[in-house]
Amino acid sequence: MAWKILLPQEIMSEGRKLLEDAGHTIIDGRGFEPEDVLADFKEYQPDAMIVRITPISREIIESNPNLKVIVRHGAGFDALDVKACHDNNVQALYAPVANSTSVAETAMLLILEMSRNVTVLHKTWVDDFYKAKLKVRKNTINGKTLGLIGCGNIGSRVAKRALGFEMNVMAYDPYKPACDFPEGVEVVRDLDRIFKECDYVSLHCPNTPVTKNMVNKERLAMMKPTAFLINTARGGCVDETALYEACRDGIIAGAGLDAIQKEPVDPKNPLLTLDNMIIYPHIGGNTTEAAHRASYFAAMGIQEVYEGKAPTWPINDVDYKTAKTYTDTKKPDTKPAGMFDF
Repeated sequence: MAWKILLPQEIMSEGRKLLEDAGHTIIDGRGFEPEDVLADFKEYQPDAMIVRITPISREIIESNPNLKVIVRHGAGFDALDVKACHDNNVQALYAPVANSTSVAETAMLLILEMSRNVTVLHKTWVDDFYKAKLKVRKNTINGKTLGLIGCGNIGSRVAKRALGFEMNVMAYDPYKPACDFPEGVEVVRDLDRIFKECDYVSLHCPNTPVTKNMVNKERLAMMKPTAFLINTARGGCVDETALYEACRDGIIAGAGLDAIQKEPVDPKNPLLTLDNMIIYPHIGGNTTEAAHRASYFAAMGIQEVYEGKAPTWPINDVDYKTAKTYTDTKKPDTKPAGMFDF
């Protein structure tokens, strides 16, 4: 017997087609706020759901005893109560590689925009062309050091792109053995080294009890006054009050963010007042190509469970405080790029 599948938000055509061709009934939700999903669950009792931006709580999950599968349309799943899924025998899935390239490109875009002081240039060049051209700070990223916090699907892609720009790359990821990091990356096990030594610190880690507010006043104070923070991961990893003060007071040179703690942004958020700050509306993974992949992979996950197969991308319970960690290191084989290496 085919399933009823709820879509609180539309997915791309190939994902929908996969499910319809398999005989499933698609329910287009009344909206994507939590109360909308709760109402749809109570009315339709769907077997499965693909969720894009709606936070899914235990209350929602337990309102539908018929629920078998929830798929996150993308890589992040901190807005889904995974434990509640597993407590209620609901399979939780995601699509971790669907938007990895798009997020990696966004991280590089923010690195480049911060290096060229884009916000100040935009505000300056029409009224004072020569000031913008000759006096506004601009830097190359060649020879600079990028520090990655997290080197999974996305962090690894950022590393490879940064190496292509002739940056030096250091990476911290305690849950990954050194042999699995990309070639050319220096693997470090001391997180503080990333903050102290790097010109750009880029976050590619989930929001967990271990990483929550990991970027705090103390760690921002470790950074060079010429360094930038880049966050395309989760807003909860950064203490925003500390970041605002660090950028305002010149403790660091600035920050490029695609994730903040409260989304949509509060118009009164003081981060919006800073010229050395760029903030995107969490669009790193929202390219057309990524949406096509995520929709198809999400639908594929539902069909795998429906057919009794082991799903390709299950979300597993991980206790990051007790998870296995590694202490081995690795240095790149090539010498670091220099300012005068042409």
